Amino acid sequence: MKKFKIPSIPPTTNKCVRFPNDVIAKVESAIEGKNCTFTAFVVEAVRVALENIEEDK
Repeated sequence: MKKFKIPSIPPTTNKCVRFPNDVIAKVESAIEGKNCTFTAFVVEAVRVALENIEEDK
């Protein structure tokens, strides 16, 4: 059985980013009814984009 470990919250920095209104609407539509915040969606999207960039090198 996997041992329970209390998760630590990674350090974060607040960044102000402007999104086009149509992108905001599409993200909000995609996460509607799911246990996901706008921020969590954007962070995951950026992580995947960065991985894709690394794979293309």
